[in-house]
Amino acid sequence: MMHRREFLATTAGFALLGARRAFGAVAYDLVIKGGHVIDPASGVNAVRDVAIADGKIAAIAATIDGIDAQTVNAAGKYVIPGMIDIHSHAGDTAGGPALNVADGVTGYVDAGSRGADKVDAVVAEVKAGPQQGRVLINLGRTGLTPGGELQDLGKVDVALAREAIARHRDTIIGIKVRVSKNVAGNNDVEVVRRAKEAAAPFGIPIMVHMGQSVSPLSQVMALLTKGDVLTHLFAPPPEAIIDDAGNILPSVLDARKRGVWFDMGHGRGGHFRWDIAEKVLAAGFLPDTLSTDWTPGGRVSQFVDFPTVMSKLMLLGMTFEQVVACATINAARVFEAFREKGTLKVGAIADVALLETRNGEFEFLDNYDGKRVVRQKLSPAGTVLAGKWIPRTA
Repeated sequence: MMHRREFLATTAGFALLGARRAFGAVAYDLVIKGGHVIDPASGVNAVRDVAIADGKIAAIAATIDGIDAQTVNAAGKYVIPGMIDIHSHAGDTAGGPALNVADGVTGYVDAGSRGADKVDAVVAEVKAGPQQGRVLINLGRTGLTPGGELQDLGKVDVALAREAIARHRDTIIGIKVRVSKNVAGNNDVEVVRRAKEAAAPFGIPIMVHMGQSVSPLSQVMALLTKGDVLTHLFAPPPEAIIDDAGNILPSVLDARKRGVWFDMGHGRGGHFRWDIAEKVLAAGFLPDTLSTDWTPGGRVSQFVDFPTVMSKLMLLGMTFEQVVACATINAARVFEAFREKGTLKVGAIADVALLETRNGEFEFLDNYDGKRVVRQKLSPAGTVLAGKWIPRTA
């Protein structure tokens, strides 16, 4: 039986809660007001307020009033889940993760910057960064090498890769392998086979950098299984994902049916050409995910940042809702580590990106100096990371 003091305390609590509801206010930490919320995971596409409490999404509604809450005016801006870049090299760059947060990237994967010899340094940088980051270890023990880290099979050590993965199992979530001629030479199919061998004991996927390989792409595709990722899907011949008539290769279609993911992987050297992207999209083959292949040099020389990559895909005909899905919920589904991200559903981690449309004259580049001039582009306008507001600075 409830004692009188307990009863009075309980009824007082109900009275306070009732008073807050009567005034339409609940205690939140942060309220994003009046933005156009787009969350493909929950089907929201409307002007809404977003409330955040204790680092989680607490409410989404037409109007939300918070008691003593920090308020962000998002009128005229898009409010989407924080973006996840599954192919980046931010972890190999001092300060790179923070630069990506400013662009609205609240989760990323450093995709093969380092191999077993030096992966400890990348793991340390990733763990020190402000947002969630994970690592794909390069199968070549030296990591990215200008002369090609997979040219010498003596440096493609499965046992060494496994040792590094076991040492950093909380951070390394897959293996990266590049099969272009200037990286792997005639070893392309063999290094993919070895990557699968190294990944097998851990049940982790591999990511294959495709394009300009010696062996037919079909031979590479035959080795990929559910959960693996093919990146640079807009790379031109030789060994593009389309034939000369613009048809998607049967081996590529078969791979998608069995659960292989296809990632844009923009980059800045041989990975993205306008005409190939147009043909692939015209064939109805949309990327599962967008990614930047981010490096500091690419950010400057070709303006390779996540909102710009989104803008390029919209220029090519994808809808805003489609590119947001690729950047958020689709990316969250690729790697288990990000499964709680990519959405603004109530209870989700409060990672949010604010984007705005800038008007002007903007020159977009592919990797081959192909230029397209546009009048609008997406630009970052602020980020919420685990419930904390990070305003955009110049």
